[in-house]
Amino acid sequence: MKIGILGSGNMGRSLGILWAEQGHQVFFGARTTEKGKAVAELVGHNTQGGTNDEAAAFGNVLLYTIRGINPVEVISSIEIFNGKILIDCNNFEIPEGFTYQPIEQSLAEKLAAEVPNAHVVKAFNTFAQEIFELAPTPLKDYKVSVFVASNNENARKTVMQLALEIGFTPVDCGELRNSRLIEGLGDFIRFLIIGQKLGPYATISVDVLPPAQSERLGGRQSSNLR
Repeated sequence: MKIGILGSGNMGRSLGILWAEQGHQVFFGARTTEKGKAVAELVGHNTQGGTNDEAAAFGNVLLYTIRGINPVEVISSIEIFNGKILIDCNNFEIPEGFTYQPIEQSLAEKLAAEVPNAHVVKAFNTFAQEIFELAPTPLKDYKVSVFVASNNENARKTVMQLALEIGFTPVDCGELRNSRLIEGLGDFIRFLIIGQKLGPYATISVDVLPPAQSERLGGRQSSNLR
Protein backbone atom coordinates (compact mmCIF):
# COMPACT_ATOMS: atom_id res chain seq x y z
CA MET A 1 0.00 0.00 0.00
CA LYS A 2 1.18 3.54 -0.70
CA ILE A 3 1.10 5.64 2.47
CA GLY A 4 1.78 9.35 2.70
CA ILE A 5 2.74 10.89 6.06
CA LEU A 6 1.81 14.55 6.46
CA GLY A 7 3.95 15.95 9.24
CA SER A 8 6.98 13.90 10.25
CA GLY A 9 7.16 14.42 14.00
CA ASN A 10 7.10 11.58 16.53
CA MET A 11 3.71 10.16 15.50
CA GLY A 12 4.25 10.36 11.77
CA ARG A 13 7.78 9.06 11.87
CA SER A 14 6.92 6.17 14.19
CA LEU A 15 3.92 4.91 12.25
CA GLY A 16 5.72 5.45 8.95
CA ILE A 17 8.64 3.30 10.10
CA LEU A 18 6.36 0.52 11.33
CA TRP A 19 4.39 0.42 8.08
CA ALA A 20 7.57 0.50 6.02
CA GLU A 21 8.85 -2.48 8.02
CA GLN A 22 5.70 -4.32 6.95
CA GLY A 23 6.54 -3.73 3.30
CA HIS A 24 4.33 -0.72 2.55
CA GLN A 25 5.58 2.11 0.37
CA VAL A 26 5.93 5.17 2.62
CA PHE A 27 6.53 8.83 1.73
CA PHE A 28 7.37 11.26 4.56
CA GLY A 29 6.07 14.77 4.00
CA ALA A 30 7.23 17.92 5.77
CA ARG A 31 7.16 21.69 5.36
CA THR A 32 10.30 21.53 3.25
CA THR A 33 11.75 19.00 0.84
CA GLU A 34 14.95 18.90 2.86
CA LYS A 35 13.21 17.94 6.10
CA GLY A 36 11.11 15.25 4.46
CA LYS A 37 14.13 13.73 2.73
CA ALA A 38 16.13 13.83 5.96
CA VAL A 39 13.46 11.75 7.72
CA ALA A 40 13.40 9.22 4.88
CA GLU A 41 17.19 8.93 4.93
CA LEU A 42 17.09 8.34 8.69
CA VAL A 43 14.36 5.71 8.37
CA GLY A 44 15.64 3.75 5.37
CA HIS A 45 13.44 0.82 4.28
CA ASN A 46 13.23 2.34 0.79
CA THR A 47 11.06 5.18 2.07
CA GLN A 48 10.87 8.51 0.26
CA GLY A 49 10.70 12.08 1.55
CA GLY A 50 9.74 15.52 0.38
CA THR A 51 7.00 18.08 0.86
CA ASN A 52 3.54 17.54 2.29
CA ASP A 53 2.16 18.15 -1.20
CA GLU A 54 4.25 15.30 -2.55
CA ALA A 55 3.26 12.99 0.31
CA ALA A 56 -0.44 13.74 -0.25
CA ALA A 57 -0.11 13.04 -3.97
CA PHE A 58 1.83 9.81 -3.35
CA GLY A 59 -0.38 7.99 -0.87
CA ASN A 60 -3.67 6.16 -1.24
CA VAL A 61 -3.77 6.27 2.55
CA LEU A 62 -2.64 9.47 4.27
CA LEU A 63 -1.77 10.07 7.93
CA TYR A 64 -2.57 13.64 9.01
CA THR A 65 -0.51 14.42 12.11
CA ILE A 66 -0.72 18.22 11.98
CA ARG A 67 -2.97 19.12 14.90
CA GLY A 68 -5.42 22.00 14.64
CA ILE A 69 -4.23 23.29 11.26
CA ASN A 70 -6.58 23.49 8.29
CA PRO A 71 -5.24 21.43 5.37
CA VAL A 72 -5.42 24.48 3.09
CA GLU A 73 -2.54 25.87 5.16
CA VAL A 74 -0.51 22.70 4.65
CA ILE A 75 -0.91 21.78 0.98
CA SER A 76 -1.54 23.74 -2.21
CA SER A 77 -4.95 22.22 -3.05
CA ILE A 78 -7.35 20.11 -0.95
CA GLU A 79 -8.50 18.38 -4.15
CA ILE A 80 -5.44 16.17 -3.79
CA PHE A 81 -7.30 14.43 -0.91
CA ASN A 82 -10.28 13.47 -3.06
CA GLY A 83 -11.20 9.80 -2.65
CA LYS A 84 -8.27 9.09 -0.34
CA ILE A 85 -8.28 7.63 3.17
CA LEU A 86 -7.16 10.33 5.59
CA ILE A 87 -6.26 9.17 9.11
CA ASP A 88 -6.57 11.73 11.91
CA CYS A 89 -4.54 10.73 14.98
CA ASN A 90 -4.77 14.03 16.84
CA ASN A 91 -6.13 15.14 20.21
CA PHE A 92 -6.99 18.58 21.60
CA GLU A 93 -4.44 20.44 23.70
CA ILE A 94 -4.52 19.46 27.38
CA PRO A 95 -6.18 22.25 29.42
CA GLU A 96 -5.01 23.34 32.84
CA GLY A 97 -6.09 20.78 35.42
CA PHE A 98 -7.48 18.48 32.72
CA THR A 99 -10.72 20.51 32.74
CA TYR A 100 -11.88 19.44 29.29
CA GLN A 101 -15.00 20.90 27.74
CA PRO A 102 -17.57 18.51 26.20
CA ILE A 103 -16.59 17.60 22.63
CA GLU A 104 -19.36 18.94 20.39
CA GLN A 105 -17.28 18.56 17.23
CA SER A 106 -14.28 16.25 17.17
CA LEU A 107 -11.03 17.13 15.45
CA ALA A 108 -11.78 14.35 12.98
CA GLU A 109 -15.20 15.81 12.14
CA LYS A 110 -13.62 19.24 11.70
CA LEU A 111 -11.04 17.74 9.35
CA ALA A 112 -13.78 15.97 7.40
CA ALA A 113 -15.62 19.27 6.96
CA GLU A 114 -12.44 20.87 5.63
CA VAL A 115 -11.75 18.06 3.15
CA PRO A 116 -15.26 16.77 2.35
CA ASN A 117 -14.19 14.48 -0.49
CA ALA A 118 -11.73 12.48 1.60
CA HIS A 119 -12.60 9.43 3.71
CA VAL A 120 -11.54 10.67 7.15
CA VAL A 121 -10.77 7.99 9.75
CA LYS A 122 -10.14 8.56 13.46
CA ALA A 123 -7.48 6.24 14.89
CA PHE A 124 -4.20 5.98 16.85
CA ASN A 125 -4.98 8.76 19.37
CA THR A 126 -5.45 6.77 22.59
CA PHE A 127 -1.89 6.00 23.67
CA ALA A 128 1.48 7.68 23.97
CA GLN A 129 3.90 7.46 21.06
CA GLU A 130 6.33 5.49 23.24
CA ILE A 131 4.06 2.45 22.75
CA PHE A 132 5.21 2.22 19.13
CA GLU A 133 8.64 1.07 20.31
CA LEU A 134 7.00 -2.22 21.34
CA ALA A 135 5.39 -2.83 17.93
CA PRO A 136 4.71 -5.31 16.48
CA THR A 137 6.04 -7.57 19.22
CA PRO A 138 5.66 -7.84 22.15
CA LEU A 139 2.86 -5.31 21.63
CA LYS A 140 0.50 -7.82 20.02
CA ASP A 141 0.64 -10.00 23.15
CA TYR A 142 -1.05 -7.23 25.18
CA LYS A 143 -4.03 -6.67 22.82
CA VAL A 144 -3.77 -2.87 22.95
CA SER A 145 -6.90 -1.43 21.36
CA VAL A 146 -6.95 1.00 18.45
CA PHE A 147 -10.39 2.58 18.13
CA VAL A 148 -11.35 3.27 14.51
CA ALA A 149 -14.26 5.44 13.31
CA SER A 150 -15.22 6.58 9.82
CA ASN A 151 -18.35 7.08 7.73
CA ASN A 152 -16.76 4.88 5.07
CA GLU A 153 -16.74 1.16 5.91
CA ASN A 154 -13.92 0.33 3.49
CA ALA A 155 -11.76 3.08 4.99
CA ARG A 156 -12.38 1.70 8.49
CA LYS A 157 -11.44 -1.80 7.41
CA THR A 158 -8.28 -0.59 5.68
CA VAL A 159 -7.07 1.29 8.75
CA MET A 160 -8.00 -1.61 11.03
CA GLN A 161 -5.81 -3.88 8.90
CA LEU A 162 -2.93 -1.39 9.07
CA ALA A 163 -3.30 -1.34 12.86
CA LEU A 164 -3.40 -5.13 13.06
CA GLU A 165 -0.22 -5.50 11.00
CA ILE A 166 1.83 -3.51 13.51
CA GLY A 167 0.60 -5.36 16.60
CA PHE A 168 -2.53 -3.52 17.72
CA THR A 169 -6.04 -4.91 18.22
CA PRO A 170 -8.42 -2.77 16.15
CA VAL A 171 -11.94 -2.00 17.38
CA ASP A 172 -14.57 -0.96 14.84
CA CYS A 173 -16.32 2.09 16.31
CA GLY A 174 -18.68 2.84 13.44
CA GLU A 175 -19.38 6.26 12.00
CA LEU A 176 -17.16 9.33 12.33
CA ARG A 177 -19.51 11.00 14.82
CA ASN A 178 -18.22 8.46 17.35
CA SER A 179 -14.78 10.04 17.08
CA ARG A 180 -16.04 12.43 19.79
CA LEU A 181 -16.04 9.47 22.16
CA ILE A 182 -12.66 8.26 20.90
CA GLU A 183 -11.10 11.68 21.40
CA GLY A 184 -12.61 11.80 24.89
CA LEU A 185 -10.96 8.44 25.54
CA GLY A 186 -7.68 9.94 24.34
CA ASP A 187 -8.12 12.73 26.87
CA PHE A 188 -8.76 10.17 29.61
CA ILE A 189 -5.68 8.08 28.84
CA ARG A 190 -3.54 11.23 28.87
CA PHE A 191 -5.03 12.06 32.28
CA LEU A 192 -3.97 8.62 33.51
CA ILE A 193 -0.50 8.92 31.97
CA ILE A 194 0.24 12.49 33.10
CA GLY A 195 -2.25 13.42 35.81
CA GLN A 196 -2.14 10.09 37.63
CA LYS A 197 1.51 9.49 36.75
CA LEU A 198 0.97 6.00 35.34
CA GLY A 199 3.54 6.73 32.65
CA PRO A 200 3.58 6.50 28.85
CA TYR A 201 3.17 2.73 28.73
CA ALA A 202 -0.35 2.84 30.21
CA THR A 203 -2.86 1.62 27.62
CA ILE A 204 -6.48 0.58 27.20
CA SER A 205 -7.53 -2.85 25.97
CA VAL A 206 -11.10 -3.94 25.30
CA ASP A 207 -11.74 -7.59 26.16
CA VAL A 208 -14.99 -9.47 25.61
CA LEU A 209 -15.37 -12.02 28.40
CA PRO A 210 -17.38 -15.26 28.30
CA PRO A 211 -20.88 -14.95 29.82
CA ALA A 212 -21.38 -15.95 33.46
CA GLN A 213 -22.71 -19.48 33.91
CA SER A 214 -24.66 -18.66 37.05
CA GLU A 215 -26.27 -15.77 38.91
CA ARG A 216 -24.89 -16.52 42.36
CA LEU A 217 -25.06 -12.83 43.33
CA GLY A 218 -28.82 -12.73 43.55
CA GLY A 219 -30.41 -13.04 40.14
CA ARG A 220 -29.69 -9.59 38.79
CA GLN A 221 -31.94 -8.03 36.18
CA SER A 222 -30.24 -8.47 32.82
CA SER A 223 -28.65 -5.43 31.21
CA ASN A 224 -30.57 -3.98 28.28
CA LEU A 225 -27.34 -2.96 26.53
CA ARG A 226 -27.16 -4.34 23.03
